Amino acid sequence: MKSIFDEATFHEVEERFSKLSPDSEPLWGKMSAGQMLWHCQVFVKDAIKNKKYTKKGNPILRWFFKKSMYSDKPWRKNLPTTAFAKAKEEKEFESEYNRLRESIKELYSLRDRKNWNPHPIFGDFTPEQWGKLEYKHLDHHLRQFGV
Repeated sequence: MKSIFDEATFHEVEERFSKLSPDSEPLWGKMSAGQMLWHCQVFVKDAIKNKKYTKKGNPILRWFFKKSMYSDKPWRKNLPTTAFAKAKEEKEFESEYNRLRESIKELYSLRDRKNWNPHPIFGDFTPEQWGKLEYKHLDHHLRQFGV
C-alpha cells in the first residue's frame, strides 16, 4: 500500500497532478478540476494542522474505512464527501493547484512527526496510516481526472 510519506510516491503524486489543466474533465462526479484541487487541500491541510478534536468519529465508518485503507484496491467512484469539503462555487485552477502543491510538500515534510492527533471522523491513526489515507484520497481524485 502506497503512502504519501514515501519519497517515490510523493514524487509520483506531484507528477500526476502536473498533468492536470483547467480544462481537465472528470471521468465521474461533478467537480471541476479547480474544485477538486480545493477539495483535496481540505484534507491535506487537516492532517498538517494536527488539530485535536474532542468529538470521536463514527465507529462503523471507522471500521469500514480503516479496513479499506489496507487494500490496494482503489476507492469506488462517486463516494460521498462531508459537507465542509464540498466546493459550492467554482475555484480558480492555478491558485488552487499552487496551494495544493505547497500543502502536499508541507505534509511530506512532516513524515517523521511522531505525535498525530486522532482523525476527526476515523479516530486514532498511526503516522503510517495517515500517509496511506492521504495517498488514497489523492489517488482517488487523480484517477477521477484520468491522471
